[in-house]
Amino acid sequence: MSHRILVVEDDRATGDFIAKGLSEEGFVVDRADNGRDGLFHATDGSYDCIVLDRMLPGLDGMSVLAAVRAAGVATPVIILSALGSAEDRIAGLTGGSDDYLTKPFAFAELLARVRLLIRRRVAAPGPETVLSSADLEMDLLARRVRRGGRTIDLQPREFRLLEFLLRHAEQVVTRTMLLEGVWDYHFDPGTNVVDVHLSRLRKKVDQGEEKPLLHTVRGAGYRLGAEP
Repeated sequence: MSHRILVVEDDRATGDFIAKGLSEEGFVVDRADNGRDGLFHATDGSYDCIVLDRMLPGLDGMSVLAAVRAAGVATPVIILSALGSAEDRIAGLTGGSDDYLTKPFAFAELLARVRLLIRRRVAAPGPETVLSSADLEMDLLARRVRRGGRTIDLQPREFRLLEFLLRHAEQVVTRTMLLEGVWDYHFDPGTNVVDVHLSRLRKKVDQGEEKPLLHTVRGAGYRLGAEP
């Protein structure tokens, strides 16, 4: 089976060069020439590696990377950038990328790094199928949620919202993260859709329970987990 690579690069010559080289090596390559299109493709989670330019129109590469990771997508990412200082490389790596390659670069080096990241991913343990926090448990394969001894019936959007919160358990998540990761909105729609769904989810998860798990963090966002 051919591995799929997403190349997000606004410079046509560079993008063509990378895509042609990877295709000749047997990869299936998709292209995007701006940050918003790149984010749209990247968040479907179907790629084996993403080659991401840092300086992009519409949405810069670091913002794309942050949104991809916030959405729970673990696809390996190689940042390409003309910014090559130690501070720039550190920012890229700590921002969620798996590798950082400065321009100009040799295609052979890029190819070697892509193959290495794919090998690491293939060798890594499979994805989690059960998520949990305290006595709350979500079976992703069976699409079943239980808390203690009771089953919680969720609508599809509620299930996705809870999955996102469980993947970020004990962390504060913002409205923007939820809009991007659960609704695939990369803008603020100006509605209370997040608050409405969280209110419904809180009733189903916490109603009748001695210790609530869904918390509002005033001025910051929301957190799933036991009280500190």
